[in-house]
Amino acid sequence: MNVFHTHQNTIKKKMILVLVAGEVYLMQSSTFLLLLFTVLVILCPCDARSTINGASKLVDNGETLISAGGKFEMGFFSDDAELNKYVGMWYYNMTPRTVVWVANWNKPIPGSSIGNEDISVVVEDGNLKVWDSISEDTYFTTGLQAVASSNRTVELLDTGNLVLVDESGAKLWQSFRSPTDTFLPGMKMDMSLMLTDSGSGKYIFQPDQVDNNTYVILETGREIPIWKGSVPLGTSGSFKFNEMPTYVTYLLSNFTESDIGDHSVEATVASFNYTSPKYTRIDFSSIVNANHSVKDSIFENTRILMNSSGEIQFYFWNNESGWSLIWSAPKDTCDKYRSCGKFGICNSNRVPACKCLSGFEPDTPENYGGEFSGGCSRMPVSSCKEDNVEPPDTFLDLKSMKFGSPDLINVTIDTHEKCSRFCLGNCTCQAYTYHNSGCWIWFSNLYNLQENYTGGFDLAIRIGMPHIEVAKPGPLNTTKASSRNQRALLISISLILGVVILCGISYIIYQTRRTAKSKETREIVLGKPMEYLPHRDSSDEVLITEHEKKRIDVPFFSLNSILLATENFSNASKLGRGGFGPVYKGKFLGGTEMAVKRLSSNSGQGVEEFKTEVMLIAKLQHRNLVRLLGYCIEGNEKILLYEYMPNKSLDTFLFDHAFCRLLDWRIRFEIILGVARGLLYLHQDSRLRIIHRDLKTSNILLDDEMNAKISDFGLARIIEGKSTEANTNKVVGTYGYMSPEYALEGLFSIKSDVFAFGVVLLEIISGKRNMELFEDVNLIGYVWRLWMKDRALDMMDQTIFESCDVKEVIKCVNVALLCIQEDPAERPVMSNVVFMLGGESMTLPRPNQPAFITRRNSAGASTSSSSSKLYSTSNNALTITQEEGR
Repeated sequence: MNVFHTHQNTIKKKMILVLVAGEVYLMQSSTFLLLLFTVLVILCPCDARSTINGASKLVDNGETLISAGGKFEMGFFSDDAELNKYVGMWYYNMTPRTVVWVANWNKPIPGSSIGNEDISVVVEDGNLKVWDSISEDTYFTTGLQAVASSNRTVELLDTGNLVLVDESGAKLWQSFRSPTDTFLPGMKMDMSLMLTDSGSGKYIFQPDQVDNNTYVILETGREIPIWKGSVPLGTSGSFKFNEMPTYVTYLLSNFTESDIGDHSVEATVASFNYTSPKYTRIDFSSIVNANHSVKDSIFENTRILMNSSGEIQFYFWNNESGWSLIWSAPKDTCDKYRSCGKFGICNSNRVPACKCLSGFEPDTPENYGGEFSGGCSRMPVSSCKEDNVEPPDTFLDLKSMKFGSPDLINVTIDTHEKCSRFCLGNCTCQAYTYHNSGCWIWFSNLYNLQENYTGGFDLAIRIGMPHIEVAKPGPLNTTKASSRNQRALLISISLILGVVILCGISYIIYQTRRTAKSKETREIVLGKPMEYLPHRDSSDEVLITEHEKKRIDVPFFSLNSILLATENFSNASKLGRGGFGPVYKGKFLGGTEMAVKRLSSNSGQGVEEFKTEVMLIAKLQHRNLVRLLGYCIEGNEKILLYEYMPNKSLDTFLFDHAFCRLLDWRIRFEIILGVARGLLYLHQDSRLRIIHRDLKTSNILLDDEMNAKISDFGLARIIEGKSTEANTNKVVGTYGYMSPEYALEGLFSIKSDVFAFGVVLLEIISGKRNMELFEDVNLIGYVWRLWMKDRALDMMDQTIFESCDVKEVIKCVNVALLCIQEDPAERPVMSNVVFMLGGESMTLPRPNQPAFITRRNSAGASTSSSSSKLYSTSNNALTITQEEGR
């Protein structure tokens, strides 16, 4: 036991003696009470210290330094895998532990040395060191000039600043000037200070070395910053796309009011309140009336973090909710500096996010599928000459755009028309916009273009006249009114002719389909016939009655045309395997691409299920349901043709360690809303009220814009009249998604789909499959445990931690738990689910305990499933287990 703890035990023994003496003489003297109180104050044990000097050290035995006011703590700690040890500082008595400074982040203490008391934090040679006294290996040092002997002391302050002072109290070194990844109130971000992510050390946040009013995030090995943010200077009429919040720059400047521009401190508080959750709001009047500073009231429990994903984040601590992420940057790909290169336009809702403007082409086409920083150039290069009588160029008009700062602001040009003429007459002018009675001109290449930007402005970009027909998505301008009128007339005539031709083609197609229906069995043969594949063995002949054919609203495709389109069902055309068989990509005459689902003989889907899907899905029309385009039934072949989904199914992205990073929170939330709307349409708004019965992530397809579309209707049932439930003797579906009343009793209803939706929602948020085990329970049980401990965010997929809206995530977890409640009567209908997901400030009901469904092998029960790959060959029984919440 070290000297410090021995001293504490001695004090405790003295206290016990004094207390006994006090009990004996308490009645004899009233003055003894005062004496006893004085002794207790003097000898009060203090289990913490805040300093280290030449006569003491800090070792890895559980002992820590604690600041005098109990704000911060310093000691040894392990990383998550407990493979390495670090010396660091964190908030005292905050759960979970939040580390704000690490001494040896770039040189961890190896796991083999953990618990070795020879490694300690000491003051030696006038420096603070973390070193091994046996091997004399130094893991950290303050790097000051060594002195033979000194009375230097290290103290942990309540501000979170670790200081090394001499005998006069002068600060020789301080952690506030040598931070790692965290900025605390009291620091000042100047040219000599930077934050480095403590994960890889790859990202750095610091002031721009050229522009004093700009902060940047740098990435190792990259020449240009990955993000730039400016101090709000309040310049009249300027575009403020990249301005940082005033409360962030106010903190970074150590509360220098010049760094909030023309904003008042009160306005800074207001901006904080506007972007913060309700439980973090600050009453400015109460601050003033109580004579508290804004620093004490707002910023005392804040921090700025440079995280290992390359984001700078502003956090606020609330005793009820913990750390809240108030602001972060960059928010997505489009928020990054020059993410799409020159003349590349960004849209974070598109995959990939970057594309060239119309009239431009990639500088490096071979890289522009994934690496976009090279940007785009005009095709061809502008042939503009200053002495041209008729300028050969025009403008591509773009709406709601975000863009970088212009090269020139000409306030003498007072109309939009004059601004356009000025740019068109100057061959070096790349683009212009007219804003706030000023003409804003770009002579250099344009970067940081983002479309569909809320609060964006119009922007006109110069393009060559030969590309006037391909220049989308805006109207085009030239200099002369007559030219504009002529082009407008030509465009109008073209549009009218196009509409007439389109109507004619539509009428012909309609009549053709009617003729095909009247002939009942007319085949649509695309391409030359190929040799017929041998029938698979089956004792049943597949038949569709004449009456049933009349009820099918999609065309019949011949097997030969499908064989041609899929190259005889070649492996090269195979997209994957669905619940009932393989799925192929078919390319039909004219270039039309379709997904071809070939039902296997052992899939479990028979003729009736096939008929259900063909006749049912063809009648459904909704943007979140996959469209059936045709069918084929010849001999033993049963084939369905769907619209082709280039991004395949949701599970392809969600459960893949690489692809899941493409699904940020915004995309996931839109997928959640899309699936919810699709189910609402099935249950309530379609002509036929339908229960899907097999909703799962592999049955949710994604189009080229990552819109969700529900597929696989082979197990669906139509609900007659106002009924909302039915029962069956044969339970079909997929384990992990089936509701308990359906799995155990065969009773299915719209609430069965609601249960499956709740499971899908949890899988989207967590990135984990429901059937995975977490300790002794599946995903549902794991989430319920965290929910009861108010730790719902712990289940979130770590890849969306930086992009997520915390309030939205918690709302989605709440809705998911409402959907998977054990009693179906307590689950919401999909109309309520859509309302809850879309609501901004509504209070959601607290969920009751869900049913935790686990799987065990059993020979006594058999359940049919559309998840053939996992469960079609095994017998399974379901058990319902319950867990008490704490």
